[in-house]
Amino acid sequence: MAVESTRWGILFCPKAGVANKRKRWERLRQVLDTKGVSYDVVHSESSDSVERLVTMLISNGYKTIIIVGGDSALNDAVNCLMKEEKIVRDEIALGVIPNGVMNDFARFWNYDENNDEQTVDWLVKRHVRKIDVGCIRYTNKANERCHRYFLNCVNIGMTADIMNLRRQTRKLFGSRMLSFLSSLVVMLFHRMDYKMLLKINSDVVDRKVMTVCVGNGPGYGQTHSAVPYNGLLDVSVVYTPEAIQILSGLWLLITGRFLNHRSVHPYRTREVVVEEAKKALVGVDGRLMKTPVGGYRIQVEQEVINFLIPN
Repeated sequence: MAVESTRWGILFCPKAGVANKRKRWERLRQVLDTKGVSYDVVHSESSDSVERLVTMLISNGYKTIIIVGGDSALNDAVNCLMKEEKIVRDEIALGVIPNGVMNDFARFWNYDENNDEQTVDWLVKRHVRKIDVGCIRYTNKANERCHRYFLNCVNIGMTADIMNLRRQTRKLFGSRMLSFLSSLVVMLFHRMDYKMLLKINSDVVDRKVMTVCVGNGPGYGQTHSAVPYNGLLDVSVVYTPEAIQILSGLWLLITGRFLNHRSVHPYRTREVVVEEAKKALVGVDGRLMKTPVGGYRIQVEQEVINFLIPN
């Protein structure tokens, strides 16, 4: 039996570290029912089940798929959609109700994780915008050619380590600020630089680098001028600063002026070639991925996903 074209397929991803997950869904369900939304919902048991459930929603014919989750769940959904033929993908609109450990991409569009009523009102209006996705292409340990799409950013080096720590400490502390501060404390005992060889436009960066952020979106404050609809990636390359400069850099990051730091070198490009980044961890949309073997490329694919945005 065919699904009504206006019916939503909702994937509810419980927030890690929250004890009463049912209560969160009940609050959202009341909002959906009050607004008269027609929907079916599936609940993910873990992060590993998200791609399977999104694939199921696609195959069952839902034209509106809403992810109740964070950046990682959205990343999984985008990677599912990008596996589909263009003719199938073009008929589906993806939306988000923020409910994750990290909701950076949702906040870019002004979706508030504490205001479900406003979010649902916006989603009901079905204002669709074609958006870009980034793509990292690499080789794994089995010598297989792989790729992974992203909405927000790819981090290479120290920030990938921090994002992984922040995710773990957020589960422990529950507070975004406490997890961020505790991650910074732990960071002081981690490696601070990596030998890298990067090609960005006509520039070659061949030196020790602390961290690199390649943003299709705001990049957790490191590529705050990036927008996912101009066909370009914003890149921040951070050279290893002195200790006192690290403190000032953290302050600029928190206050949204990260690009003003003297150790930050910004670029705008369609492609980043990483020929060498020895032992540097790589994070995709806030989730640590297995470190690629050898070099890899990060590119952008323009206007490939239908995304529901506020009017």
